[in-house]
Amino acid sequence: MPANVGTIDQYVRIVVGLVLVAYAFQGGLPIQGWHWAGLIGLVLLLTAFFKRCPLYTIFGYSTCRVRQ
Repeated sequence: MPANVGTIDQYVRIVVGLVLVAYAFQGGLPIQGWHWAGLIGLVLLLTAFFKRCPLYTIFGYSTCRVRQ
């Protein structure tokens, strides 16, 4: 499967994902309130790591450069 997450998109996902996970864990590990922020951050980190975004695939979108 080809990658559909470009380099800049990948870095943005890593930074935003880390911020959301850190925000979710700042008050310990309560499973209420902002735990969704941590889950969204985890998804962003996973998509950045694998360079694949399922939503990009569904919509036929890619932020990778076209190789020539």
